[in-house]
Amino acid sequence: MKCSASGRVTRGLASVAALLLFGSQAAAQNAKKSDYLENIALCNGSDRASLAVRINGCTAFIDSGQGTTTALAIAYNNRGNAHTAKGDLDRALQDFDQSIKLDPSSAKTFNNRGAAYLRKGEYDLAIQALDQAIKLNPNYARAFVNRAAVYLKKNEYDRAARDYDEAIRLQPNLEAALSGRCWTRAILGSLQTALQTALEDCNKVLQSWPNDAATYDSRALIHLKMGREAAAIEDFSAALRFDPKLASALYGRGLARLKRGDKTGGDADISAAKMIQAGIDDDFARYGVRAAN
Repeated sequence: MKCSASGRVTRGLASVAALLLFGSQAAAQNAKKSDYLENIALCNGSDRASLAVRINGCTAFIDSGQGTTTALAIAYNNRGNAHTAKGDLDRALQDFDQSIKLDPSSAKTFNNRGAAYLRKGEYDLAIQALDQAIKLNPNYARAFVNRAAVYLKKNEYDRAARDYDEAIRLQPNLEAALSGRCWTRAILGSLQTALQTALEDCNKVLQSWPNDAATYDSRALIHLKMGREAAAIEDFSAALRFDPKLASALYGRGLARLKRGDKTGGDADISAAKMIQAGIDDDFARYGVRAAN
């Protein structure tokens, strides 16, 4: 799941247009002020600045010592987001911790901390951070999505489903929530009516997000559980076009091929999936789908 969008660093200054400076000293002050404002813009991710440039802009702003407490909290949060995007999760968490020390009322920063812990595999700490984000802002749909993703990792599917439901209640067209609920319902579903409801979530996501491997994978699982092997193979194959190393799609396609009598293709897919993700057969057993003996 994605981190939420960063906040924006507020200048904490009087309007620049209102400042009139003269002489050589004024020129130096103008240059310094220009650098300061440029660092703010870079830290905010203006002009689609690269992650390294964003990090440097935030660092320069923080080191300048000129920011208000609120502005510094946002700068640490933004730098943490950039570190998360780079995969440097330890540095990201250090920045989120510092941001929260400066502004413990920021639901966004707690959400971002939770997302970083999720990526790091520290699920209990992720839950703690996301619980606090939701406590601070009970209408924060993306925090519910991130917490649901943690519950999925913990195999707590009922809790994940409840969080996805709440996220969609708050933000009905949030694609990450619809895609996640599609997957969760695909796992939980055993009756045709429940699986049909899951299918509707997947279809809605793919209408506006047609290149999403995870949603094709989810829809394929639904087809597989409904006994529609041909449709499952088609969707698993679509998922693999966008993500060739997606183990669940390989394994699922292998099962569907075996059910259609294609032992060579099925065994090859299942073997490839196990090379990528050990224990994937146990995952599918939890989903209610087992290979034929």
